[in-house]
Amino acid sequence: MKCSELLELCAAGRKRCHLLGTEAAGVVIGLDLEGRLFAVLNGEVLNRVNPKAVLGTSNQDGYLNPGGDGLWPAPEGSCLGYEYAIGRWRVPPGLSGARYWITESTPATTTIRAEIDLINASGLGIPAAFERRVSLATTGTSLAMTVVESISYLGARQLRREECLIAPWTLAQFDCGPGCEVVFPEVAPAGIWDLYDPSNDQRRLGGDHQWHTRTDGGKRYQIGISDAVDWIEYRDPRRGLTVRRSADRLPPALAYIDIADRPPTEQPQTALGARFSVYSDTAGFMEIEAAGGCPVEIAPGQVLAVTVTTVYSKGQV
Repeated sequence: MKCSELLELCAAGRKRCHLLGTEAAGVVIGLDLEGRLFAVLNGEVLNRVNPKAVLGTSNQDGYLNPGGDGLWPAPEGSCLGYEYAIGRWRVPPGLSGARYWITESTPATTTIRAEIDLINASGLGIPAAFERRVSLATTGTSLAMTVVESISYLGARQLRREECLIAPWTLAQFDCGPGCEVVFPEVAPAGIWDLYDPSNDQRRLGGDHQWHTRTDGGKRYQIGISDAVDWIEYRDPRRGLTVRRSADRLPPALAYIDIADRPPTEQPQTALGARFSVYSDTAGFMEIEAAGGCPVEIAPGQVLAVTVTTVYSKGQV
């Protein structure tokens, strides 16, 4: 999809958007699409776009995933997750219906913000504000997007980690198919774990001292990756596209958390704190994900943030 086509689609769906950079190299920010980011290089939108989500509206009968690069609260599941407040999986309407506004805009940087009240699976309400500070740098063949992802706790009382677990979690989505994979530096097998069914048959350790995990749409799976890994990279040889995602390390006061889609009857696993994640779906799309952390106690007004840099390159893979 061309950038101009995405802008026209947003206008047809009456979804506000903002273009940072240019239609040749920039990012379309979907202010009425969960604040999602759609990277553009050489006039082409690189992230997945779901036209039905741009033209329609999500509700309890069905979630329309816009694609792009979104900011969600982690964890997804467990008794402290945010997708099971009604007992079954559902994207919170505060998130899917969020209306972001621009708080700062320059030729190279845009900051957007939305107030999003959350309810975890234990029934605790968490008033919050989501913010994304997006900065761009471009060359002829690549676009580097750095985003400070933050969730601010707006509540009046201090919360313990045992009752409220929350961290910023950014998910970049792409169309995928034959030959597509994600690679990342060698790490001990204990530094990779499955969030759904076993997926050992999807990955191998190459002679380049990197793990290669297939994201060709052949199997639905998700893996968590420990903080021993500093980056993950999606490769799509069909488009000559590589997307490398890195995230700054957390300060000592924060810890990575279990982001898994666990049943709401289960506790989160403290030993499985994910810095990165890879999701592959048989519907022909995949995600490269990065997460921040959570403190032992969350104070009123506290900002939980992580800085994530994603470099998009077009050329030979």
